[in-house]
Amino acid sequence: MARRRVALGEIGEDLACRELERLGYAILARRYRRPGGEIDIVCRDQGTVVFVEVKTRDGDTFGGGPEAITWVKRRRIVAVATDFLARHGLHAAPCRFDVVSVSLGAQGPSVDVFRAAFDAGG
Repeated sequence: MARRRVALGEIGEDLACRELERLGYAILARRYRRPGGEIDIVCRDQGTVVFVEVKTRDGDTFGGGPEAITWVKRRRIVAVATDFLARHGLHAAPCRFDVVSVSLGAQGPSVDVFRAAFDAGG
């Protein structure tokens, strides 16, 4: 079961990257891991550093993307984003947190990008 979930997540991240690039984002990193958390995709949207959480579903049993991100998950993402900014000398860069919701349905995948889905305060 765990391997299926990992594969589903990888498919979703690949589709999310394609959609973000189509929208003009430049991918900087994927699966940026630090102790305490991970950010699925780090990219630039013009001059803004964007930290992207991807939520992939193969049905609607567990709801959509943005509502699946709890305040605990948001806090972890913000902490890892702060680490990324520090390690890459981007303290002064504007940043935001987007969510990409990927749904794998019978009619094919659907990808929705939610810009500024949450902020560093939660």
